[in-house]
Amino acid sequence: MQFARQIFPVMTVFLGCIAGLPASSAELAINNGRVMDPETGLDAVRHVLIEDGVITSVAEEPQTADRVIDAAGLVVAPGFIDLHAHGQDTNSNRFQVADGVTTALELEIGVYPVAPWYASREGKAPIHFGATASHPAARISALTGVDVGNLVYADPTAAPPEGENPAIVQLNADQLAAVREKLKEGLGDRALGVGVGLAYTPGADAEEMFHIFATAAEANVPLFIHLRNAQQRNDDKLATVQEALANAATTGASLHIVHLNSSTDEKARTALDMIRGAQARGLDVTTESYPYTAGSTRLESALFDNYQGDYADLQWVATGERLTKETFDKYRATGGWVIIHGREESTNTYLVAQEDVMVASDGIPFVDGFSHPRSAGTFARILGRYVRDKEALTLMTALRKMTLMPAQRLEAVAPAMKTKGRLQTGMDADITIFDPETILDRATYEEPDQTSTGIPYVVVSGVVVVDDGEVMQNVYPGQAIRGER
Repeated sequence: MQFARQIFPVMTVFLGCIAGLPASSAELAINNGRVMDPETGLDAVRHVLIEDGVITSVAEEPQTADRVIDAAGLVVAPGFIDLHAHGQDTNSNRFQVADGVTTALELEIGVYPVAPWYASREGKAPIHFGATASHPAARISALTGVDVGNLVYADPTAAPPEGENPAIVQLNADQLAAVREKLKEGLGDRALGVGVGLAYTPGADAEEMFHIFATAAEANVPLFIHLRNAQQRNDDKLATVQEALANAATTGASLHIVHLNSSTDEKARTALDMIRGAQARGLDVTTESYPYTAGSTRLESALFDNYQGDYADLQWVATGERLTKETFDKYRATGGWVIIHGREESTNTYLVAQEDVMVASDGIPFVDGFSHPRSAGTFARILGRYVRDKEALTLMTALRKMTLMPAQRLEAVAPAMKTKGRLQTGMDADITIFDPETILDRATYEEPDQTSTGIPYVVVSGVVVVDDGEVMQNVYPGQAIRGER
């Protein structure tokens, strides 16, 4: 078999030359593009050859293949990796890939059970997918016997289980042990870590959180956390950061704090100083942000229990209207997505510009064309508005924050990520090709279902998924990204 692998390519070249055909049997060549690789620092005109879903050459001379894309004047970069994408369905994936995303992972809230969820996405994904084992969903399962799978897609109109709301229950020792066992089961099914939505489970006290962090540490997997609602800490947003850092320090867990922008608001600069201080003292802790001043979540969630904010800051996704006390109560009873306005653009720009803060969308699913604009425009917004227009950071820095850094965050638990986030020979052919002069997000709060512009080609596993600006239909090269135990 080894001999056959060596001789067949030689015979293919020989026969191709006899027939007067191009000598290469490669599927795809991308010629004349400005190739940018954040790991090596390469930033030069090169010519990329792709065979069997792998980059086989990054050459100084043009390449031949079954198909050749002329990328003159365009940037050829590793495909963007989104660690925080709730839109785990084919339609949402199409908006994501049009934004240059080739891997979108549900790591904040996660899923439970894990194995059925992975099976449900096989063969239906234009881009790569994966998830953590969900602490909130494992909690519901342990308390009610109901397996919700992906909480983001749970039916808000379904009848709740009898008894007290599982989100606010304080667990006894047996219940906590059951939750930990379910998380271990999910990790055994090769989830990418543990997902903790602490703001959505206010019943989870300090002792429970210590043990959940310990579960991740014992399994040697990262824990991705939505920090606790600051109202539980006397509205002190930094206290919620301290809680997470303390649990990481005392258990040895690898920690990733999601959307530092929306969790700490105008305290984000100090929160980032705290994270950097923890890193300097040996803690494995990272964070991310998205480039918008408004967040989004489900209105029926525990996050809005005892809501004290301005109702006019809340925008109902399904209609675009700003809420009042009356409509807040009405829509909370039915459940659904809401956009939360109110953060400062100066803080937003500061976080976008920080070299050690990854880019992640926190994108929510598209339902009947409605969503948050971050679900369709996060990455083009960074490259168009913040790199080109505002000059808040360099192009290479931005690419590193959305390709190499997310890949490296997962390498220890998912070795498949070692061949993503780079544009080098031997790496996976997940590639985004964009025009740095025209790339821009078009999605708005009023019209979120608009794809980004300036991204004419996206390649996933060597397959062209965005072709001349058009998202291909019924093309599903996306593969499962799983943990390895």
